[in-house]
Amino acid sequence: MKDTSKHQGLRNQLATVLKAKGIIDENVLNAIRKIPRHFFIDSSFESHAYQDKAFPIAAEQTISMPYTVAFQSQTLEVKAGDKVLEIGTGSGYQTAVLLELKAEVYSIERQRELFKRTSLFLPKIGYKPKRFIFGDGYIGLKEQEPFDKIIVTAGAPFVPKPLLSQLKIGGRLLIPVGDKTQIMTLFIRKSATEFEKEELGDFAFVPMLEERN
Repeated sequence: MKDTSKHQGLRNQLATVLKAKGIIDENVLNAIRKIPRHFFIDSSFESHAYQDKAFPIAAEQTISMPYTVAFQSQTLEVKAGDKVLEIGTGSGYQTAVLLELKAEVYSIERQRELFKRTSLFLPKIGYKPKRFIFGDGYIGLKEQEPFDKIIVTAGAPFVPKPLLSQLKIGGRLLIPVGDKTQIMTLFIRKSATEFEKEELGDFAFVPMLEERN
């Protein structure tokens, strides 16, 4: 795997495109400029790696379009040292962005093939979350609660209650909710029982899978 000055130039162009679409968080844009996205997709798609498009990866999943990754990262308002739970490791690209934002990342993946691949691949290119977990994102990670931020990178038919309960007061949960298309939904925990909810527009994600016995 090579990362060349040409790739860097394409990343700079991509960051410019995202800025024009409303991504203004410089830390997020710098992560986009730094992370070699072409490492995360099949080499036959490499020429498309820095277009603002989603692409297929293993296990019938996709790597999200860069705008979606940047939008979710910006909306979460990740700060250095934040404890972040990511539901849906996928290709690991969003994980890498969170790590570039200096978050402490716990990432759960339901697809065994992807879990194996990404948990080996990310450390190889220098990205090391606190933990990779093969498991059910609907139940979260109770033993590590509370989290400052929780990000869901797959379409959920409903908002799993365990994720809301594992959020610290003042914390943010960002989750795409719906079946065929999803509404990006932000929850901010105001107290033990109160959440502020904001809907942030339509997005398209692959479905969030539950554990099947």
